[in-house]
Amino acid sequence: MSFLPPFTVFDVETTGLDPKRGHRIIEIAAVRIEGGVIQGETAFQTYVNPERLIPWEAKQVNKIDDTMVANAPTIDQVLPQFLTFAEGSTLLAHNANFDMGFLQVEKDFCWGYVDLPECLCSLVLSRSIFPQEFRHNLDVLALRCGLVLPTDRHRALPDVLLTAQAFLKMMEKGNIRSLDELRKRAAVKQLARN
Repeated sequence: MSFLPPFTVFDVETTGLDPKRGHRIIEIAAVRIEGGVIQGETAFQTYVNPERLIPWEAKQVNKIDDTMVANAPTIDQVLPQFLTFAEGSTLLAHNANFDMGFLQVEKDFCWGYVDLPECLCSLVLSRSIFPQEFRHNLDVLALRCGLVLPTDRHRALPDVLLTAQAFLKMMEKGNIRSLDELRKRAAVKQLARN
């Protein structure tokens, strides 16, 4: 897969499901894929102080509570660090519309103009690779690809590593041989700009 550019697979954990209703990022993690190899030893992971309380429902999903993010940096510090980590790569996320929707809203909390790189979606790719299947969530996709689910699912770094592994398996299964073909099979709709 040396034809592929570097990828930054990322995931966010949040206080809720809708950034336009005030929900915020509370954790972000990322791992690069270089030349078809997951660079797990240099992963990016940090909590983010959302500057609001984390609702009970979110705590039940991601097991992140207010004390864990109290002394964490805010998004205006974290997003530029994340984008530096991702520099020169294409972003990839599972259900990328969700994660990119948060980044689109959160970038308004940063000083100056923040440009987000291109992002592809492993969920969209899964629908292309496995069109006969009905479910494409990360758990189902991982099991379909023969991967073992981590015990700490719904935390950003384990989810990122699982997504990266599933992505490489799908690239192989789909016999994808060019970035253009990958874009056709894993592109997300453009998100509306605020």
